[in-house]
Amino acid sequence: MRILLWHVHGSWTTAFAQGPHTCLVPVTPDRGPDGLGRAATFDWPESVVELPPERLRETDVDLLILQRPHEFELARQWLGRRPGPDVPTVYLEHNAPGGPVPDTRHPAADRPGVTIVHVTHFNRLMWDCGPAPTAVVEHGIVDPGPLWTGGLERAAVVVNEPLRRGRTTGTDLLGYFSGAAPLDVFGMRTEHLAEHLGLAEERCRGQELTQSRLHRALAERRVYLHPVRWTSLGLSLLEAMHLGMPVVALATTEVAEAVPAGAGVVSNRLDVLHDAVRGFIAEPESARETGRAARAAALARYGLARFLDDWDRLLKEVTR
Repeated sequence: MRILLWHVHGSWTTAFAQGPHTCLVPVTPDRGPDGLGRAATFDWPESVVELPPERLRETDVDLLILQRPHEFELARQWLGRRPGPDVPTVYLEHNAPGGPVPDTRHPAADRPGVTIVHVTHFNRLMWDCGPAPTAVVEHGIVDPGPLWTGGLERAAVVVNEPLRRGRTTGTDLLGYFSGAAPLDVFGMRTEHLAEHLGLAEERCRGQELTQSRLHRALAERRVYLHPVRWTSLGLSLLEAMHLGMPVVALATTEVAEAVPAGAGVVSNRLDVLHDAVRGFIAEPESARETGRAARAAALARYGLARFLDDWDRLLKEVTR
């Protein structure tokens, strides 16, 4: 199929683009939010094709994957066709609801001919999708391999824009966890994180890396820390598990499903998580065995082949 989707979530698109379809990605001269085009920090195959908006009306598009509410209007303007009635459409919802839970109405709930696809069962449970057909396609990961060495006695955290997102991503908890182990926080706009949190640079370092460099950097750290209160299921958590890292995470949203017993420590008691981070730092063999279990669990549930098969079945149903 020829599928039109915007570059919104680079890691998810990296996995989806491994399938058999051609992904048409809008690109604008300024490469702004509605026209980022191909990713500079992700390794995408040649089947991801940039197209300027003015060429979309003359382009055959078999299906739309929308990811933001205003893309309904963008697609109508740029394609000259209505998402749903005129072209098969999936609304891919990456996030847990951000409004009053569980009464937040999904922006695609009342759009005719649109299937809402969630990335976790928790998200489908919490969003009010009204009469819209819904489905869940859990994440899939391009396996980076069992790269974990754990040679650095530090904990890794991955979060984009931690200061802006604040309590949502557990930024306020980083100072507490830095007492259990020095932290390396990877992601966009993390450079001055320690200064803003009032921490010594050695206890909380920030850095933004490309995906391939990020995987190797994560694998050098002893343990992965996931202090997120309220997002969907972070792909960085699943990537860390694929790397063979032991994980320590808040038991929120879908995390308890994703990290089974033996693959890490999951709790909403901060003292339990603090002690777990300290324990993995002190006991590298325990970290190694836990990381092996984490990798096995991630491969079994979030493998790329299952992800692509699930999407192929769904797309055939939607276009039928």
